[in-house]
Amino acid sequence: MSESVPRPVPEPTGPPFAAVDLGASSGRVMLGSLADGGLSLREVHRFPNRPVRAGGTLHWDILALYQGVLDGLRAAGRAAGGRLAGVGIDSWAVDYGLLDGSGGLLGNPVHYRDARTDGVGERVAELLSPAELYAATGLQYLPFNTVYQLVAAQGSPQLSAARRLLLIPDLMAYWLTGEQGTELTNASTTQLIDPRTRDWSSGVARTLGIDLGLFPPLRGPGDPAGRLLPEVLAETGLTGPVPVTAVGSHDTASAVAGVPAADERFAYIATGTWSLAGVELDAPVLGEESRRANFTNELGVDGTVRYLRNIMGLWLLQECLREWAADGGPSELGPLLAAAGRATPLRSVVDAGDPEFIAPGRMPERIAAACRRTGQPEPRDRAETVRCVLDSLALAHRAAVFDARRLSGRVVDTVHIVGGGAHNELLCQLTADACGLPVVAGPAEAAALGNVLVQARAAGAVTGGLAELRALLRASQRLRRHEPSGDQAAWAEAAARIAGREGS
Repeated sequence: MSESVPRPVPEPTGPPFAAVDLGASSGRVMLGSLADGGLSLREVHRFPNRPVRAGGTLHWDILALYQGVLDGLRAAGRAAGGRLAGVGIDSWAVDYGLLDGSGGLLGNPVHYRDARTDGVGERVAELLSPAELYAATGLQYLPFNTVYQLVAAQGSPQLSAARRLLLIPDLMAYWLTGEQGTELTNASTTQLIDPRTRDWSSGVARTLGIDLGLFPPLRGPGDPAGRLLPEVLAETGLTGPVPVTAVGSHDTASAVAGVPAADERFAYIATGTWSLAGVELDAPVLGEESRRANFTNELGVDGTVRYLRNIMGLWLLQECLREWAADGGPSELGPLLAAAGRATPLRSVVDAGDPEFIAPGRMPERIAAACRRTGQPEPRDRAETVRCVLDSLALAHRAAVFDARRLSGRVVDTVHIVGGGAHNELLCQLTADACGLPVVAGPAEAAALGNVLVQARAAGAVTGGLAELRALLRASQRLRRHEPSGDQAAWAEAAARIAGREGS
């Protein structure tokens, strides 16, 4: 394992860019500065994202999130002397807010983990077969995709009263600027976009009774999204004008733009609550084999396609830690990871893509039950549960990288792990071992970096395509390389155990 040492970044010559990065458990505002080919990033404000259950429905506390954004922009202004070069917003995908005819919000957005979409996939399949839906949109089946949320909401008073639908980052941008738009990379997660035309799939919408007129016009990464309103400037203490730029507003689109790859022969794993593992392509893969492998074709920066599989990700570990903390026992991650590193490798593994793990609650118990169902020993303690989770994630990463390579024809020499999981050295090493490929870990803040780079290019502060933007990242970000070790046959046997069959 070796570490690259970034060169010193010179003092910036202009005001910094603010990246608003909203995740499923927290939001933050980062300041990115560029000068003479260098790039620096620092966090100026972080705030929690706590969903709220009310009336039997799980909601996002969207006004608390917006207040966090305002507080973050105020902190950014203090750190930058009141001047920002621009603002960009990225967030998780699929969820939305509904507006009435006057632009007022019709209730808190519903959380994608809410049960309202239970059984909706079967209803949709009666109108449009899974094969037809995939051929039209190229999107992996996930029960909470926007299309299923909208079908679930049909006939509700809110949807009936709605005159506009804004995805979460577009809703934040609207409150900041007064202007409405639908950013394309996030729109591609709705299962209503044709990835070949990069436009709405009117046939899908018509068949399912979805009114595409609810969506404001599409805009792409780098397009202007307005300027901060006078009342926002007053609230944050910023000096205007401050442009807001549409970035890859799906956080994974920004994260993939922030992958420091040297060429196209790479796979990426954007880690956090979810692991999104795949390759970057010029065109979608829409065949039946791709659909059955549960791969998705989401749109990326500069006309790219993010061909990937959604994996449950560090959600499994986060939920275990939350459960243990609620029980009053030790739940600090560092000691648990150290103990997990000493635990027996691949003793018990689970399918990290199993929908069984989507809902919150009792995660250690559910992991043990999954081990029992597949005839494996249950984890005996917390360290073994953590090792089970990390081995299982590495196996899921292996399967996604191998399948993406096979289905797309893309040659893969290196796996890049970006996002929060880049800090987890055990997970990175296990992924290298499982894939039999070197893993380059970092940057952990790839989404914010990709956000800043798209803004900076739109402003003329940097030039070039993704290759040039990624070269800048390699020059200024600390990366860690993990070489593969161990026996590939052991990983193949563990993968077969999950599948309940012999062979790999």
